Amino acid sequence: MSDKTAIRTDGAPAPAWVFSQGVRKGPLLQVSGQGPQDPATGEYVHPGDVVAQTRRTLENVKAILEAGGASVEDVVMFRVYLTKREDFPLMNEAYSAFVQENCPSGVLPCRTTVFVGLPHEAMLVEIDALASV
Repeated sequence: MSDKTAIRTDGAPAPAWVFSQGVRKGPLLQVSGQGPQDPATGEYVHPGDVVAQTRRTLENVKAILEAGGASVEDVVMFRVYLTKREDFPLMNEAYSAFVQENCPSGVLPCRTTVFVGLPHEAMLVEIDALASV
């Protein structure tokens, strides 16, 4: 049986609650939901700008993936949580540019997008990821 290892990096915001930034068990790496926070300060950034929030959120996910020995190329599934349905096209544009930059194989990860209330009112988007390392 593989050991379960917590992943921690200063390249993403510290977890505010009782969870790990990421957990690796065997070849699987799960990244906890990330939001549009500055990794150094924990401050929520880009108020009202879902494109910039999506990019910052994905950069935070990427930092945790890399700390766990993976890359965006290794992601098999992203889950995207949006607060407003009307933000979908702009989020999708930012998401698309990010995965195309970071998946040179051209095999894009799977994705689910849902519309929800998020833990902090400044958050327009939250994203988590599952990778196979």
